[in-house]
Amino acid sequence: MRVSWKPVAIVTSITTVLLSLLLLPACCCVKGPLAPAIGPAKTELPPIGTEPIPTPTEAASKAPTQAFMRNVWFYIDQDAYLDIHTLRGEMVSNTPGTPLNFDNKTAFVLKVDTGTIGMRSASLDILMNRYIFGYPNPPLRNLHVEPAGKQLKQTGIIHKVVDIPFTMWANVSASNGLIRIHPTKIDICGINGIGLLKAVGMTMEKMLKLPKGRGVSAQGNDLLLDPNHILPPPKVELHLVDVRIEGDELVQVFDAGLHLPELVLPHPEEKNVMYYRGGTLRMGKLLMVDADMEVADTDPSDPFDFMIDRYNDQLIAGFTRNQPNYGLLVFMRDFDDVGKGRKPGERQVP
Repeated sequence: MRVSWKPVAIVTSITTVLLSLLLLPACCCVKGPLAPAIGPAKTELPPIGTEPIPTPTEAASKAPTQAFMRNVWFYIDQDAYLDIHTLRGEMVSNTPGTPLNFDNKTAFVLKVDTGTIGMRSASLDILMNRYIFGYPNPPLRNLHVEPAGKQLKQTGIIHKVVDIPFTMWANVSASNGLIRIHPTKIDICGINGIGLLKAVGMTMEKMLKLPKGRGVSAQGNDLLLDPNHILPPPKVELHLVDVRIEGDELVQVFDAGLHLPELVLPHPEEKNVMYYRGGTLRMGKLLMVDADMEVADTDPSDPFDFMIDRYNDQLIAGFTRNQPNYGLLVFMRDFDDVGKGRKPGERQVP
């Protein structure tokens, strides 16, 4: 019997459509919803930074690092510090072509162009006893220095066969880049020391055997101190143009005549600050080419205590902010506050 193909084809088509409709939900349940269509990337995505970073030339990467400091108590050891009111200079590695290494303070020199730096009595005492006369059997010892009006008052012991205690009042001035301490009165056991020296044909220059290379010498009855050689590392190069007593400080003014251009701070609102720009700076494992780092303290209510021997401890206790131009804004705790509780109003990691 012949069967017409048309009814068979119609039945087959209807069956296929029904099976498809029945199986479609099951397939959708297994595979989940269809993925949305992906369009082109948005074009308003900002670049990583706000400025291009040119690759420094070899000369630029090996150049000195420019430096600026303001309201910094720069510790020369754990007890004594320089009160840096302002300083503009540059830091240079002792080995040409190598990074400026903050982890080795004997490996670079700070060349000061201009600066105003003070020292208070306690720091002056440490400088005199620990560094200038800090060797066996010095001619002067147990020195104590303090401002007395516009003069320096100094007490101590002169060793000449026997120990002779003395008290001296002196004017201070700058003399060819040196600090000149000129006695106006010397009291030795109630006796006029200046008159006594003159009567016996003696002077401090003849009386004292001063070591070479420690930054101290005598001329007549005057003592001369060389700021380039009386400080412990890091080594400095500077030229003294003025020295005076201001309040409780011996203030020294420096001008080497380098005429370095003014450094523009990324954050000029910071009162107590150090800024390092250019060259290559190394701090631990950080190697910063074309250095651009501003360092401030977490407590701006007083000067920034900084000690290069303990800089990493100060970093750990602080925090760092990357800047849009890839520079660094670093907040350190004051050296004297490391390990202590936070002060009211002190900045912390946001």
